[in-house]
Amino acid sequence: MLKGHFESAGASIEFGAADYLFPVDELNVAVHQYRDAQLALDDVDGERVILVAPTNLASSYHLTQHALTAIPIESLPSAIQTRLAETIDASLETFELIQIGKWNSSSSNHSLAEFTDA
Repeated sequence: MLKGHFESAGASIEFGAADYLFPVDELNVAVHQYRDAQLALDDVDGERVILVAPTNLASSYHLTQHALTAIPIESLPSAIQTRLAETIDASLETFELIQIGKWNSSSSNHSLAEFTDA
């Protein structure tokens, strides 16, 4: 079960068009990953999130393997903000975060002993 803004994002950009965001570690901006990204995304309405979306099987695999990442748009350099604004149809000021990757909802942990009676 998908969790977060993967389906409710206000805008999305294709993985191939977001090449200027990768590798994330080289952006030299505030980047939230893993649990910090979940908390940042939980605090923002889905309509204020730009999602990096897969375009094919290879990009889907890459994004699935990528750590859940939230990048505050205001922390990006102006050159990257300009490129981002050219990529989306809406005004950049209406968005707060860029989401890369996704996380799954938590599910109960099952023991193998539960399945021995089946």
